[in-house]
Amino acid sequence: MKAITCHAFGPPADLVFEEIADPIAGAHEVLLRVQACSVNFPDTLIIQGLYQYKPAFPFSPGSDVAGVVEAVGEKVKNIRPGDQVIAMVPYGGFAEKIAVNEQVCFPKPPEMSMVQAAAFLMAYGTSYHALQDRAQLKAGETLLVLGASGGVGLTAVELGALMGARVIAAASTAEKLALCQQYGATDLINYNTENLKDRIKELTAGRGVDVIYDPVGGFYSEQALRAIAWEGRYLVVGFATGEIPKIPLNLALLKGCSIVGVFWGAHAQMAPTRNRQDMLQLVQWFAEQKLEPHIHGTYPLAEAPRALEEIMARKVSGKVVIVME
Repeated sequence: MKAITCHAFGPPADLVFEEIADPIAGAHEVLLRVQACSVNFPDTLIIQGLYQYKPAFPFSPGSDVAGVVEAVGEKVKNIRPGDQVIAMVPYGGFAEKIAVNEQVCFPKPPEMSMVQAAAFLMAYGTSYHALQDRAQLKAGETLLVLGASGGVGLTAVELGALMGARVIAAASTAEKLALCQQYGATDLINYNTENLKDRIKELTAGRGVDVIYDPVGGFYSEQALRAIAWEGRYLVVGFATGEIPKIPLNLALLKGCSIVGVFWGAHAQMAPTRNRQDMLQLVQWFAEQKLEPHIHGTYPLAEAPRALEEIMARKVSGKVVIVME
């Protein structure tokens, strides 16, 4: 099979498009012929050796896959060859085939395209876990989303609005903010032209925001935290700027607020039953046409390095997806 492989940590340009051996499904695994795999920000970290875990070389990046089951292990009970599924894996998705545990496979709704399916699990799973499980966001509360037009940011905007929150979207251009407005943001902040803290205070009449969703890190994290409401919840989702902020902890004391970590991948492993319930809820909302992944563009497998470069350059709104055919 063909795959994009990483033989040494480095930039996307160092990745290799080559022929490798087909994987073999273990007893509890299914062999999936990949039709599409989305590109996520952690993919840019894992190839550089900057992620929480470091796979053995060589490996393929790519964690959000959709495809058709080609074969199943002898102990697989609920999946059959020919089933169309969505699956979440740590890496390995930038390949024509992948072996995955049946526990991380979900049936693909018939109304969902392969491209939409590949763009669904990580982005929506992360944001729903953050807002529902970690922040316990309530209808009527105010949610601030930083990096609001990005792969996970836009799903947080969409889900926050669906859950009944007032959503304030912060992004770097008018075009990105216009997209956020289409996905349910009621207020917009361009943090390239406006002071983030002052604008939050202005929009909330000095009260601050109840929940902050931060996949960006860097300079704006502290500015946002200084504008959080009493007993607010600050969600640490990621560090797309590449800078992990150093937060003065006296702010948590003064605001009576919680700083809450969000690691959906670990949650999916530690609480699989709760995670499956969350996934079924998200799939149901999609079937009811309440959710719609925004696809920025698609790339053939051979051009996956270019897609990673687009993510790293912050040129993408929503999701980009690698397609195998």
